[in-house]
Amino acid sequence: MLRLIRSLSFICQLMAISSMAQGPPVLDTDGNPLTRGVEYYVDPAITDVAGGLTLVARNGSCPSYVGQVPIGPGSVEDLPVIFTPSNPGDTIITETTEFTVAFSASSTCVQNTTWGIGEEDPETRKRFIVIGGEPTVFDIDSDQAVGPYTIGWCPACLNPPLCGRPRCGLAGILEQNGTRFLTLDGPAFPFRFRRA
Repeated sequence: MLRLIRSLSFICQLMAISSMAQGPPVLDTDGNPLTRGVEYYVDPAITDVAGGLTLVARNGSCPSYVGQVPIGPGSVEDLPVIFTPSNPGDTIITETTEFTVAFSASSTCVQNTTWGIGEEDPETRKRFIVIGGEPTVFDIDSDQAVGPYTIGWCPACLNPPLCGRPRCGLAGILEQNGTRFLTLDGPAFPFRFRRA
């Protein structure tokens, strides 16, 4: 009987530790947790600068860059995204959940709309977030109880002496020639998530 009580006590401790390791859920604009497989719009928390996220072109290329919809007449609509946690057992996105994100739309140039890390702009040293390449794992964080949220990226490093110091980054906006691109390595841009 004592052995059973110790086993149950140990299981309860593991469950408590596990629940403490998860961060608070990321909430949409209706106050509901972001959920695997559900479509959301990624909107700016600052509403008078531009709209939500969409696909944009750079230097006349195919629209394979993640960018921000401009405000004004004739602007394109933002596109919904789907978050997929890296852990197949996770259904709710929390502030510690690692996930991939993909537009729930098709592109005329690229089959895969999953976000990845693209090339670095030589002038600003910011890295573009692109679609169509190797999927990248992101996370969401907030300094407040309920948003606004920042989107971040930090590469996994299983052997720090071999891979050195990882170059982590927070997603921000880089404006070039009137187009607003989602990039890493600048000031973080605050976002909120609206269910599609």
